[in-house]
Amino acid sequence: MRRVVILGSTGSIGRNALDVLRRLRGRFSVCALTAHRNVELLRQQAQEFCPQMVVIGDPEMANQLKHLGMKVAVGPQGLEEAATLPEADIVLNALVGAVGLIPTLGAIQAGKRVALANKESLVMGGELVMGMVAETDGQLIPIDSEHSAIYQCLQSQRREDVKRIILTASGGPFLKLSPGKLTSVSPRQALSHPTWQMGQKVTIDSATLMNKGLEVIEAHWLFGIPISQIEVLIHEQSIVHSMVEFSDRSVLAQLSLPDMRLPIQYALTYPQREESPEAPLDLAQVRRLTFQRPDQKKFPCLQLAYDAADVGGTTPAVLNAANEQAVQAFLDEAIRFTDIPMVIGNTVSQHQLVRRPNLGEILAADGWARETARDQVSRIARGQKQETG
Repeated sequence: MRRVVILGSTGSIGRNALDVLRRLRGRFSVCALTAHRNVELLRQQAQEFCPQMVVIGDPEMANQLKHLGMKVAVGPQGLEEAATLPEADIVLNALVGAVGLIPTLGAIQAGKRVALANKESLVMGGELVMGMVAETDGQLIPIDSEHSAIYQCLQSQRREDVKRIILTASGGPFLKLSPGKLTSVSPRQALSHPTWQMGQKVTIDSATLMNKGLEVIEAHWLFGIPISQIEVLIHEQSIVHSMVEFSDRSVLAQLSLPDMRLPIQYALTYPQREESPEAPLDLAQVRRLTFQRPDQKKFPCLQLAYDAADVGGTTPAVLNAANEQAVQAFLDEAIRFTDIPMVIGNTVSQHQLVRRPNLGEILAADGWARETARDQVSRIARGQKQETG
């Protein structure tokens, strides 16, 4: 019986993870669940899976969980406590945003297997995280479908033989929309992803292609591959989840129907593969698998991520923080869709780089970037109000 902590159990990844655990009863138990504000769903999950502790982000909501008869913790300290529980074998980090970094570091330092869906952990602190993996008994297995695909393709392969990593992207809801129309798209339109059911922030990132940019940085740290050897291709069918090219020009790919439960189950049961009730892949029914290069002029966030990765240091943390602020401002209808890369680019351009930062310097850069990005949002919003006023 392996014991699992799920950080972010009420989000899309967390709910899918619990669905996988339902099917694997007898092999896994849940020892902690956490949520930001969805206290009612957290309560239901706790009643079903009976963890020893739950964590809620909002301290004012903690009283609504006291009747469960288990430990109730709150905020970032609660997340870190859950991630380092002595009883836990696996910590599945499905948190959204920068809040996931410290729990990832804590879980790895405590020798846990971290099933990682929180890409910001590696975008912000990739050198720290992977350095800790090398120095401890901790283990890191990715849950993002693209990185899980690469992880699987690299089994029994020599890393020095890797020539190129090819990350696939669905292209999001605006792939075929003319660039001139992007200015007027609404949050509702941006949240209508053609393939995946995800949380709001990740879905907007998919629409801007920033999600793929963050995944480029994540892949760089996870697999020790130079940024120059990581490419992105648009693959609308979302069947080929990523590919690896080797020095002899052979290419290995991982294919499956788009369902996050598959990479989640793989991360939980590795190195074994368990039976899955999901539908088999019928390529005769799919018929066509298409690929094209992304339009980086239309979707400049992807290039912003590549540029930040090339600079390194605290720049990716600044990129990530500015993106989080810009995405939320768009969801709040304070700025336009096309203003998102403007906020990010302006914030990154003002940043004073720190090379090889420690955790404190990373968190300081994150805080500075959020404040600077909020100023950018306010300036843009005032300008647009004057235009329409």
